[in-house]
Amino acid sequence: MIVPVVLAGGAGTRLWPLSRELHPKQVLALAGKHTMIQETLARLDGLENVAPPIVICNESLRFMIAEQMRARGIAPGAIILEPMGKNTAPAVAVAALHAARQASDATLLILPADHHIGQPERFRQVVAAGQALAENGRLVTFGIVPTAPETGYGYIKQGKALDASLSQTKGYAIEAFVEKPDRATAEKYLASGAYLWNSGMFLFNAAGLLKEMRRLVPAMVSACENALAAGREDLDFFRLDRDAFAACPADSIDYAVMEKTALGAMLPLDAGWNDLGSWEALWDVGGKDENDNVTRGDTLLHDVTRSVVHAGHRLVAAVGIDRHIIVETADAVFVCPRERAQDVKRLVVQLRQQQRPESERHRMVYRPWGTVDSLVASERFEVKRLIVRPEARISKQQHNHRAEHWIVVKGTAMVQRGTEEFILREDESTYIPIGTPHRLANPGKIPLEIIEVRTGSYLEEDDVARFEDDYGR
Repeated sequence: MIVPVVLAGGAGTRLWPLSRELHPKQVLALAGKHTMIQETLARLDGLENVAPPIVICNESLRFMIAEQMRARGIAPGAIILEPMGKNTAPAVAVAALHAARQASDATLLILPADHHIGQPERFRQVVAAGQALAENGRLVTFGIVPTAPETGYGYIKQGKALDASLSQTKGYAIEAFVEKPDRATAEKYLASGAYLWNSGMFLFNAAGLLKEMRRLVPAMVSACENALAAGREDLDFFRLDRDAFAACPADSIDYAVMEKTALGAMLPLDAGWNDLGSWEALWDVGGKDENDNVTRGDTLLHDVTRSVVHAGHRLVAAVGIDRHIIVETADAVFVCPRERAQDVKRLVVQLRQQQRPESERHRMVYRPWGTVDSLVASERFEVKRLIVRPEARISKQQHNHRAEHWIVVKGTAMVQRGTEEFILREDESTYIPIGTPHRLANPGKIPLEIIEVRTGSYLEEDDVARFEDDYGR
């Protein structure tokens, strides 16, 4: 049985301002109609004997990840929350321990949540071919057949060919993992035909992997076992124990296991793979117009060529540019030449140094019950648009420094205000005085849309005291 393990904890700041720390690229629709994590799970359709996926993510993304899966009708086997990032090896160890509890013959398919694969059928063929290798004790990785002398990827040097009877696709022993090369070295790798890009995708038997990890990194496995044993269920999630996981060494699965084991194997994969790690990568895979532009949203272009133009909330117009990136969101505009797209990381560093919220979140913030969009903000008032999902409700809470005015613009609201409870319908409103306990719920079958006007001396989100919460916050 194949157990997909989706690693969904990355930040993806090289795609700022679309991707942000609290809204990373795996929950964005970058190369199609669906988000990256949805596409990752959808490409498994057609594989035989596949179990519900295990998803590993962090606390801040938990409700967003769960909503992504709910929206696509995917019931996860588990959503496991890491208390802190420890790189990929502990995440894989936790997934292997969890899967081995459910089935002793589980074969783990490790997938980053944010990769693009243009030929999913070919991907499934190579995964199916790798099952025999994994079932025979091999720790399989997928090497991407390179199309250019890429300096942004690590490489894998293929060794001797493996027994052809074990796989329908020709596999190889792993001679070496190689760090990201300079341009001249990358060109040599490409010319040799012996080096493939390191995809970060793996396939191995859970019990076999754990046996090898206990040999190579016993302290890591022990810490992960303790974190699982002392962990707890929380709504639809499983929380690893913080103290036990904090004691776990941090390392990648490449360094911790694959570079040291004699059981490694590599299958070449030529399926239109791209990690979408930059705006340049998005231009590579995007559908292009007659001028080689990749556009999204409301754009108006004249004499613009070979560019990416993304309009999120308003018209973006451009004249007379070539090979540029233009990205507009509700709270930021980013412009740069395509060849300098990687330098966006420098801007993110500056935003963090200045403690600006644009490094972490968008103007629209996702909550477990819906979304909050900040429309207007001033010194003593703020206007927000709240969308509450059907049959969901916010926590019972109060604020010590602000009052709130609620106007229903769509749907039906159930309001608790102090000891009162009443219904508000479209075009009706109410007032929540400072210090009054209150709660907002959507009893209907369509989303509830509220305009909230905050007034007071302090309007930040930390002015909240929660008394009851459906989401354990």
